[in-house]
Amino acid sequence: MIPFIGSMKSAFDISGKTAIVTGGNGGIGLCIAKAMAECGVGVAILCRNMEKAKNALEELNAIGGRHRAFSCDVHDALSVQNAVEAVCGEFGDIDILVNNSGVFCDCKLIDMPRDLPDWHAILDTNLTGMAQMTYEVGRRMRDAGKGGAIINITSNAGAIVNKGISISPYAVAKAGGNHFTRCMAVELGQYDIRVNAIAPGFTKSGVGEEPTEMILDLVENQQPLKRLCEAIEIGALAVFLASPAAAHITGEVITIDGGYTLSA
Repeated sequence: MIPFIGSMKSAFDISGKTAIVTGGNGGIGLCIAKAMAECGVGVAILCRNMEKAKNALEELNAIGGRHRAFSCDVHDALSVQNAVEAVCGEFGDIDILVNNSGVFCDCKLIDMPRDLPDWHAILDTNLTGMAQMTYEVGRRMRDAGKGGAIINITSNAGAIVNKGISISPYAVAKAGGNHFTRCMAVELGQYDIRVNAIAPGFTKSGVGEEPTEMILDLVENQQPLKRLCEAIEIGALAVFLASPAAAHITGEVITIDGGYTLSA
């Protein structure tokens, strides 16, 4: 059984743990990795672009601690298996898994070629990739017998339909990720493995990634808090969900979008 906190002294302490962050070489994933590192967690970045990972590791190493990057394509089952085995060989047991890898497209379903390449590419990475990572890491968490925390990064697009942009494959994958989170919380709860999701809205996710005029207009006119989310705020929420303070939280999808979904 996951112990409840006895006081606030160590309620948010995750130091000494090991986390895998997929897509941790940039954007939201890197900010989550940095938030974990700042809290004393050893971070394993899994990504396809290893050149970009070098820069991410420089930022993590400047914080301190032991961090590594591993090549992985989450929609390839063998790549996932090999990467997770490599992480365990380097770090030992895995305490935290952040399923952050994802791809995006603004594309209408009926304008795609008949074999729906964008549909399959997005679901393969955003949903099947999440499942394959959870399979490999979840089995190891179960066998280690120490419990764990799995945090899936989905989107508020999994609960609403944004007018003006055509992102049905992405939105469907994120909706699937939300319900996958609930299903896994039930399946894995008996092993003291908690599974939750973070569903961000419009986020300032990296240097040089400027929001479009349409997004800025939506934020200004439809979002109660009227600003983009900062990626570090998603990192802070991930730290909370991995911490003892969240030991009785599982199967939840926590939206962080400044209230956008309230008026969408």
